[in-house]
Formats: sequence, structure tokens, C-alpha cells
Amino acid sequence: MKKTLVVACIALLAAAHAQAADKALLDKAKTEGKAAFYANITAVEPIMKAFAADTGVNAEYTRISTARFVATAFTEFDAGKFMADVVQAPLPILDLLKGKGILAPYRSPAAAGYAEWTKKDDSIQLFGVEYVSLIYNKELVKKADVPQRYQDLTDPKWKDKIVMPNPANHATTIGWLIGLKEHVFKSEAEWMKFVKGLAANRPMFVASLGPTPAPIASGEKPIGISMPKYIVTNAAAPLDWARVSQPMLGTPRAIAVTSKAPNPNAARLFVDYWLSPKAMGILAKDVGEYVLAPGVFPPIDGINKAKVIAIRELSDEETNKWGSEFKKIFDVK
Repeated sequence: MKKTLVVACIALLAAAHAQAADKALLDKAKTEGKAAFYANITAVEPIMKAFAADTGVNAEYTRISTARFVATAFTEFDAGKFMADVVQAPLPILDLLKGKGILAPYRSPAAAGYAEWTKKDDSIQLFGVEYVSLIYNKELVKKADVPQRYQDLTDPKWKDKIVMPNPANHATTIGWLIGLKEHVFKSEAEWMKFVKGLAANRPMFVASLGPTPAPIASGEKPIGISMPKYIVTNAAAPLDWARVSQPMLGTPRAIAVTSKAPNPNAARLFVDYWLSPKAMGILAKDVGEYVLAPGVFPPIDGINKAKVIAIRELSDEETNKWGSEFKKIFDVK
């Protein structure tokens, strides 16, 4: 009985200490007034508004494309004009920023319940996976024809009916194809058979994942290599995702506080809020993102049962090498 009482007292003291620390951080953040957020993720305005409403601290969002992120950050940092308090980008970009000294150590208490593998180091916290899979027009594709494996895309019935980002130059698609080789197919020969079979079906190429849902929704192409999140962001369209028996793959998304943050307390408060179930719930529900907060999933039927793997980012040399190889295989003009 005494032991139970002691444990309970310790828990109460720890909770009180945490609440005091939270209030102290909030008070300091309010004094600073704002948190500047550089990110490559889109449609996050609802989180910015919720953060301001719940904390009284403003959040300023600047979107920087993945392709320009490192160059922008390095140039501004070297010139002493890097104004971001918090940065969000694919994991490899934050690794480069940390190597440059742009990131500060911060282990958010809001990430305590996240899986251990998401805690990259003392600066970088993973919060989501930019998942790629197959989506289709459910009014045009019969249930019996929906792919059950990635290999099913090589069936001749899909000739001239697939849309996908250009595998010759779209880095995410190149990485996804290599991820299939490393995580899904049993041998390189089996994987290459899939790649060549996909190419033989003459997919329509678009510049990136963003334009892939439009031709599927319109019926121009009934199926494509795309992102399930578009089922949420294009809710009026007749889209569904192929529940293949193999894992979905994607690039890990991460967040960090900057080393010279103009508003360091607001930065930590923002990261704590971003990683909370409320903010991750907004990101999942409103944007369809696959987040890593425990028990939080986008409102896509069956997505909570899918196995999602965070794949590695290819080096520039690998991307260029495989892009050139895929250009030949897919006969990209």
C-alpha cells in the first residue's frame, strides 16, 4: 500500500513539474510572439491557425520546394539572414542542414509516445511518411481488376491506361522504384521484370505526383502510381487505392528547431504542438498525410491496416544513374 502511494505521489509530482515547464515555455513563447516555419509540405494552414488560437503565438509559414530547400537554407544561413525558427522537409534535407550547423538539439516531450525509430537523433524527429501507392478510378476499374500486387501493373490490360511521374527525372518516383527493389521484390531479376513490364504498358508521364490524380479522376487514365492522400484532398472524385498485399513505401518527413532561431522558445512550442495528436490529426484528416503519431490515421478506408515503410533517399549519383537507366527502359523522349 505504501509503495503504491509513493509511486502515485511521484507521478503527480512529475505531472505538476511537466505542467509548470509547459507554462514557462508558453509564457516565454508569447513574449517572443511568433514562430517562423520553413517547410516543403502543403496545405498546413489549418495547423497554423489552430496553433495561434490555442497558444496565442503566431505561426508564419513559408513554403520552399524540395528542390530549392537546401540551396535556400545554405545561402540565407551563410549570409546571416536565415529567419526560420523551425524547418520541415524530407529527412535527407534535414540531415544536410544538420551537417551545416543549421539545426539545434531538441527532443520534444510531445514525441514521447512515438516509435523509437522516429527519433532520428537529438535534433531531428520524424513525423510522417510521404507514402506512394496505386490509386484508381473506382467507377472505371472493376473490383476484380484492382491490382493485388505491384506486379499486376504489368498486365497488358493496363496498356496505355496508367499515369505516373516521369521515372527519368522525378526523384521521388526513382526512389520509389528502387525502394521496391530493396524492400518488396525477392531478387533484382524479378524487380527488373516488373520495371520492364510496366514500361511495356506505355504509361503517361507527368512532372510529379501532384498532377497524377487529375487524369484518373477524369477517366483519361483509370489507374496510376500516385499518393492515397489525394483520395482526401480530391474527395469529390471517384478515387480509391489498391490494397496491394505488399508494403507501401515513401520518404520520411521530419521536423527540427534551428540553431539560430530568432524565437527559440516559440520554436520549441511549435514543434511540441506539431507533434501533438491534435495537429497530426489535422494533417491526417484534412490533408490525408500518413503520420507517425500513435493511433492517428487519415480517413481512408483500410489505411490503418497497411504496412508503410520509410525508404532511404538516394544520393544524387544514384538518382542520376537510375534516372538515365529508366529513361532508356521507359523510352522517355
